[in-house]
Amino acid sequence: MKLLLTSGGLRNETLRDALRDMLGKPFGAANIVYLPTAAVAEPGDHGWFVANMNQLHALGWREFDILELNGLPRQTVLDRLLHADVVYAEGGNHYHLARSITGKGLAAGILEALQSRVYVGVSAGSMIFSRNLTEHSADVIGDTADLHRLGAVTVRPPFGLFDWYLKPHLYSPGFPERDDAWADRIVSRADFPVYFIDDETAVRVSDDKVDVVSEGRWRFHP
Repeated sequence: MKLLLTSGGLRNETLRDALRDMLGKPFGAANIVYLPTAAVAEPGDHGWFVANMNQLHALGWREFDILELNGLPRQTVLDRLLHADVVYAEGGNHYHLARSITGKGLAAGILEALQSRVYVGVSAGSMIFSRNLTEHSADVIGDTADLHRLGAVTVRPPFGLFDWYLKPHLYSPGFPERDDAWADRIVSRADFPVYFIDDETAVRVSDDKVDVVSEGRWRFHP
């Protein structure tokens, strides 16, 4: 399984090169499926979403598919994932993305598809693989409001692949409160490992190997 878990997408050449290496062929020879599900749960202006999608599209894929996980038959969703070489999950509300996967019974099928595809997550899309994606971690991290916005008080991790939790947008201008003091407060409460990554960084998973690819800054607290 190959995962490139980013904070801000493929924002620099180091991250793009990492994806090319994982993919094993040029972007122009690959199909990508873009999952906007997490983004649609976010209120307000979605100019950031349009900009992100346009930047990704501009990389020149052979085929660029857009797939919303909700509302389509389960097998249709899985067939579209299987048609892609890269599965790319956009940011937004990670609880909505997780609940969409579990609620539609997609977790096992997605994991099977990812055995032979590359997954790229952006922010919320990178946060759904931890077994510590629960209402407890929501309290520890301080984003319970994002869960309650869905009319929910609980969440189940759809995959539970890792014990570590990933928190994006460290030092990001778009999230000015996410500085070292913010990270330190989370670490003081967390009873699970945490990666904090900035928008120029990704956690790369290749089978059993986990490392960090970055042109920016990041922290890991085991």
